[in-house]
Amino acid sequence: MTQLALVIDLNVCVGCHACVTSCKEWNTSGSAGPLYDENPYGADPTGTFFNRVQTYEIGEFPNSETLHFPKSCLHCEDPPCVPVCPTGASYKRKQDGIVLVDYDKCIGCKYCTWACPYGAREIDEKQQVMKKCTLCVDRIYDMTMPEADRKPSCVKACPTSARLFGDIHDPESVVSKAIREDGGYALMPEWGTHPANHYLPRRKTHIKIHQDELERADNPLKVDRQLPKPGKGESSMEDVSAW
Repeated sequence: MTQLALVIDLNVCVGCHACVTSCKEWNTSGSAGPLYDENPYGADPTGTFFNRVQTYEIGEFPNSETLHFPKSCLHCEDPPCVPVCPTGASYKRKQDGIVLVDYDKCIGCKYCTWACPYGAREIDEKQQVMKKCTLCVDRIYDMTMPEADRKPSCVKACPTSARLFGDIHDPESVVSKAIREDGGYALMPEWGTHPANHYLPRRKTHIKIHQDELERADNPLKVDRQLPKPGKGESSMEDVSAW
């Protein structure tokens, strides 16, 4: 059975939020929209998003790093949000494994929100129905679009190609190869939901910098030793001008 999903490479995600804004733009005017923002700013903001990027600081200074973590519905193979829905509004499609919500049946009871261990569903405060990522189901099957564009909006928008899309049950698909070759993992597997979306882990990159790379070779004054040289670890005006 086909299982469409996203694979997100945390090693190259830069937290630019292009996926968030592109998702919002496409879906607010698509079959899942509109996505209201009654009070998007302030102490108690409200707003409906299918995709969010959370940023964390890992470790302690000076050995710290920043992690950008995109999160949306994981389209679980055994979704806990489906059986708890009293009206059958939440369902999983057999043909592609996408988990969707039928807004005509949803009564906004929030049972699915409580059942989801990933916090991937959000209530639309104006329509009072639950909304979530659809993998742009109204886009990926649109035959009027060029084949290259028949991908989720977030995948098309990512400037670093951190987001991959495909069938994880197809061993030759780009997502299956990424999971297999780059150590892809599912989020919180202990819940037994078998998330379809996977993440590729952060990888340490070691860079060797040679001594001659620490000075600008194209500066004639520095070549001729006519500039005052700051001490080791001290900043210089040249550093400031390079910002």
